[in-house]
Amino acid sequence: MPGENLSRDEARERAALLSVDGYDVALDLRSAVGESDDEPRTFRSVTTVRFRCAEPGATSFADLIAPSVTAVSLNGRDLDPGEVFDGTRIALEDLAADNELIVDAQCAYSRTGEGMHRF
Repeated sequence: MPGENLSRDEARERAALLSVDGYDVALDLRSAVGESDDEPRTFRSVTTVRFRCAEPGATSFADLIAPSVTAVSLNGRDLDPGEVFDGTRIALEDLAADNELIVDAQCAYSRTGEGMHRF
């Protein structure tokens, strides 16, 4: 579903299913410095999300808009980014009661008022 916003029904369903315990976000912004402002640049984001699931075994998703995802790990299992990431969402299957999701991605800088800016 690339390009789709989270619907109200999806938000309600996910809120009833998942509760987030915490986020750990590490950003590598060294790519912001360069010779040309016209070059499209990305920055590395490694995010760890710890969350609980009210229905172990359920399926859900995490939101992420990024040009590419390098690695995804759910509860210590490496997932194939090409299979689980569609450009805006990361599919999460067979969730446990307690979960840890780690995502290593290349994210785009923005000039639209949203996200990480680089001028």
